[in-house]
Amino acid sequence: LAEADVYLFDEPTKGVDVGAKKDIFSLIAELAARGKAVIYASSELSEIAGIADRVYVLYDGSIAREMTAPMTEEELLYHSTGG
Repeated sequence: LAEADVYLFDEPTKGVDVGAKKDIFSLIAELAARGKAVIYASSELSEIAGIADRVYVLYDGSIAREMTAPMTEEELLYHSTGG
C-alpha cells in the first residue's frame, strides 16, 4: 500500500473467506499501530466490536452516537437501532 495518513475500508470482508478476513484485520491492525487513521465501514457488528477503537453511528447523514472501545456487539446493535 502507498503511504497515506488515512485509509478507508468500505465492507472489505464482504464475500471473502476466513483466511482473507484474518489478513485484512492484520493489515488494519498494522496500519493503526503505525499511527495511521483507519476508517472502517461495515454492517458486520461483530467485526466492528472486535476491531474498532471508536465507532460513529450515522443516521440520516449525521452522527447519531459516538462509542469508544471496549464495546460489545449487543451495545452496537442497541445504539445502531435508535437506543
